[in-house]
Amino acid sequence: MAAFRFLLSTLSLAALAGCMMGPDYRGAPDAAPHASAAAAFQRADAALETPAPPPSRWWEALEDPQLTRLIDQALASSPNLQAAEARIRQARATLQQRRSAALPGATATGAAIKASVPGNSPLAALGGSSSSSSSSSSSAETSSGHRTIDFYSAGFDAMWEIDLFGGVRRGIEGAAAQTDAAIAQYQDAQVQMAAEVGQAYASLRGLQRQLALGRSNAELQQRMLALTEARRRGGTADELDLERARAQLTSTQADIVPLPGRIQETLDQLALLTGQEPGALDAELGPPAPPPRLPATVAVGDPAAMLRRRPDVRAAERTLAAGNAAIGQAIAQRFPKVTLFGNIGFSSSSASDLFHHDKLAVLGGPILQWNFLDFGANRARVNQSRAAYDEADARYRQAVLAALQDAEQGISRFRSQRDTLEQLVASRDSATRAARLAQLRWRGGTISQLDALDAERQRLQAEDGLTQGATALLTQYVSLQKSLGLGWSEPPQRQGEPVAAR
Repeated sequence: MAAFRFLLSTLSLAALAGCMMGPDYRGAPDAAPHASAAAAFQRADAALETPAPPPSRWWEALEDPQLTRLIDQALASSPNLQAAEARIRQARATLQQRRSAALPGATATGAAIKASVPGNSPLAALGGSSSSSSSSSSSAETSSGHRTIDFYSAGFDAMWEIDLFGGVRRGIEGAAAQTDAAIAQYQDAQVQMAAEVGQAYASLRGLQRQLALGRSNAELQQRMLALTEARRRGGTADELDLERARAQLTSTQADIVPLPGRIQETLDQLALLTGQEPGALDAELGPPAPPPRLPATVAVGDPAAMLRRRPDVRAAERTLAAGNAAIGQAIAQRFPKVTLFGNIGFSSSSASDLFHHDKLAVLGGPILQWNFLDFGANRARVNQSRAAYDEADARYRQAVLAALQDAEQGISRFRSQRDTLEQLVASRDSATRAARLAQLRWRGGTISQLDALDAERQRLQAEDGLTQGATALLTQYVSLQKSLGLGWSEPPQRQGEPVAAR
């Protein structure tokens, strides 16, 4: 027992000061040094986008209560996000298993066995002699020559693998990194979800506005057709004028036909995104409402902050860290494993004296395992881990570059669409002034009513183009927020779940 205690103390100290196999993780490579040092995005315009830190809950800047409620409900009830949150819990459970593996394990056992064996069997000796009245044996010989044996045992086993070369600790390190990656993937799903809801909501309000304008335009063109038919009967218009008016009305009506179906599809899409059945939002969102108003300026921050914030980049970096830990795990398998084993047990043929001191048996000592002859299998595992790390490194650098491209492209498209919208506003304003002047001239008798109605038709067309342009700008705004990695929050932490240290 003294030697056992000495060995236990020695190995415990070795475990505390044990070395860690494999490379220590030094962080991800700087995949974009120029962007990391830049104070602003390349495509940002100081007149439109500011370098101030953008708000995480970007939808609140639009000041649309219905949109805010929809996104909040989607973040709370979407099955996709619930699945991603379940993956976090799986990763946390794996981390807990890894941490438990570094601690001693203990097992309690107990048994009560009754056996019937032939009298001439060696096992019959376990029961002692049944002819002695003073025997404590609980065996008895039956008429068939068999003996009945009773056996009782109770014990306590303990095992502890001494992490001499850091394989267990590297496993914990890798599991912690994978847990962080699962959290980042959940947050990336939040970013995607908020953007999908925002784009669907913008599309819904735009389609509703287009439908209203299309119906007004169709009614106007119906009046124009009736006037053309009257002029045809009066001889002031020919068949060509009539057919042109009829073709124009038919074209406008054809453009209107798919709009109600697209509105219903968008309503069902929003219901799905918020975790509801189709039609659940028809009563609330069916009535037309104005689209959200964009802020005068948009905060975009700087590239370095965006890279730190984007969940997909953080997930790639954490996967890289897990790959580094896997290399250490593979290297540690080259070296011996030492496990401390101990057993304290009682055994007896009678339950009444099972825990008597002379029934006690103690067993303990170290167990050495070393697979020193594996014909290169572990070297192959190390090479495989290094190759997987190199793949994760490449994927991380690709994620960084793609994130920068996504953000710069989002800023560029937003600016371009904003310039386009300015032209559409000017076109609508010009068409509005023309329609107003046409009305005045018609009332003054200098032009026909048909000409005045045609000017109004052009105004409605310009208004429709402006509506589509405004919807596109709002969609680009949402895409920009997604490219900046906005819209995520910390996942829920359940009681008893471990937290991965970043």
